[in-house]
Amino acid sequence: MSVTWYECKVKYAKFDEASGLRKLKTEPFLVDAVSYTEAEKRITEEMRPFLNEGEGMLITNIKVANFAEVHPFENADRWFKSKVALIAYDENSGKERKMNQYLLVQANDVKEAYENTQHVMRDTMGEYSIPAIAESPVVDVFPYFTGEEEDAERIEEFNRLKESVPTFNTEDEALELEDSLTE
Repeated sequence: MSVTWYECKVKYAKFDEASGLRKLKTEPFLVDAVSYTEAEKRITEEMRPFLNEGEGMLITNIKVANFAEVHPFENADRWFKSKVALIAYDENSGKERKMNQYLLVQANDVKEAYENTQHVMRDTMGEYSIPAIAESPVVDVFPYFTGEEEDAERIEEFNRLKESVPTFNTEDEALELEDSLTE
């Protein structure tokens, strides 16, 4: 079964670390649902823990997101939209055709998002290229799980990856230079 992701923009009072006050913010979230109605219900349920007693929220927009897949990664805190061009050869016309799809990949920066996209695409049989990667405004992703026992492990793994603390890579310049010389 194909997954349909809905981008829900929610206006709610969020704690601002800089000022120490709660400020009204409008932020996009992604939910997996089968209809707009279910997306509205699910985002309302998912946002409940972020609201204080008596506070409300306003769903300002719901639209179908054009993500083919969503991939959380451990030690990453931001979401990036990766454009992947699948390259196919059309035997009738003798030309190459490109079909674009978009992946939402979790990473700390664009370079890591590129590497994570390559990691996700590693088992792809055909040729592909990654023409664009951009940081996404999506704050959080809420996949659908049925509550069945087999889903419990998937929920646990997804949440573990999503909530993991980012680690900062300290790169060794000598190794980088050596790598660049061997390429």
